[in-house]
Amino acid sequence: MQLLSVCVGIPRAIRSKSGWTGIHKQPVEGAVLVGRLGLSGDHILDTENHGGPDQAVYIYTQPDYDFWSAELGRKLEPGTFGENLLFSDLESASVRLGQQFAVGGALLEITFARIPCVTLAERMGDLGFVKRFRDVGRPGLYARVIQQGEVRAGDNVTFANAVANAAPTVLDNFEAFFAGQSSGF
Repeated sequence: MQLLSVCVGIPRAIRSKSGWTGIHKQPVEGAVLVGRLGLSGDHILDTENHGGPDQAVYIYTQPDYDFWSAELGRKLEPGTFGENLLFSDLESASVRLGQQFAVGGALLEITFARIPCVTLAERMGDLGFVKRFRDVGRPGLYARVIQQGEVRAGDNVTFANAVANAAPTVLDNFEAFFAGQSSGF
């Protein structure tokens, strides 16, 4: 598996919520430090719902992008979903919570599914997008940083641990949120 892009966002005006967002991520060239609270140069403005040590990095995957490109009838550029890292050859829904990935010099551990919000809907230009995103079940992956390090597009991404088959998947976590249940994490 490979890291296809590394994206960071700068504050940008938005009509919803606080009036500002960091969801508009853009790919960057060269090495970027992944620290305990996220990528160097990335701005997380809604810290009540995003960021922190357990949501330091948001990962999306190329198969999920391919699905959405076909579904929406247009090519989507890296960063469209507000992700920091884009992985090849992996669908987010089946990844188990606790799975670790070695990426460049960093070690990341999957913690939660991404829960869609009005900011994502506005980013996509479709106020019904939250429901579409929920119904499709391709949430992407939030991760904590186990080992800080630099990453860059083109780095190899490898599974770094074995996770029990009984561990909930990201999709289990996503569905539990919408069912109003606790995932236990």
